[in-house]
Amino acid sequence: MVNVFSNGPGGGNPAPIVVDARQLDGKAMRAVAAQHGHESAFVLPGPDGSDYRFRFFVPNHEMEMCGHATLGAVWLLDHLGELPGRTVSIATLSGPVQARVDGGQASVSQPRGKSAALDDAGAVLDVLGLRPSHLLDYPVVNAATSRIKTLVPLHSIEILNGLRPDFAQIEALCDAIGSTGLYPFAPVDADAGVFSARQFPRSSGYPEDAATGIAAAALAWSTWDLGLTSKPRVIVRQGEAMGRPSQITVEREGDRCWLSGRAELMGETPL
Repeated sequence: MVNVFSNGPGGGNPAPIVVDARQLDGKAMRAVAAQHGHESAFVLPGPDGSDYRFRFFVPNHEMEMCGHATLGAVWLLDHLGELPGRTVSIATLSGPVQARVDGGQASVSQPRGKSAALDDAGAVLDVLGLRPSHLLDYPVVNAATSRIKTLVPLHSIEILNGLRPDFAQIEALCDAIGSTGLYPFAPVDADAGVFSARQFPRSSGYPEDAATGIAAAALAWSTWDLGLTSKPRVIVRQGEAMGRPSQITVEREGDRCWLSGRAELMGETPL
């Protein structure tokens, strides 16, 4: 068990990591995720040209990519002395990614983000219990580096932390708009590139996520593309409304970005 992106006591997002998953099929991997109730990563030998293949499961299904579980797995492999080098290539269902370790801190690459404004965000506002006046003067967008998240720009952290979504409607809404989760956010200090966010996943087996690297990467690209910040480093704080303070750093490097954050070993549990 590795805790990733912690930003204070009780913070971070735990990730069960199986460092040698060659004997596990998909059903067994999903059972591990269900047992622990968190996104889980499974390390396998890489196909030609890749050092590793990673698979990811939440209690309800397999995922194409998971940022915090990837970072946690790379950090753990380095901690165990099993990384073949400081930079490694990883095959995932969403495509190839790179990871690197510097000074004991792992970073994971993501490609340039893409986004598209929703033609009608009314249903999103209804499910989140929002009014149009709660929104910044920026569009609600579906954005992605790997998996599509719906970014909802809010005026204040108070509005963000006060959200009480209609959780029973989130899966149907996300299916209708082609999203894997709602990611409302608010500026903490936009000039400094600091934002706060919450993640309500489409169908993961839990209602809220304490730290979501893939969503943070999509948010960072949108803040750059929309001009919300000019800083090449964006910091996303998440989990504070849950009492699990987390922090994700996204750094731009050409046409890709790097996710990074704190990782720590929580312990070992038998499968």
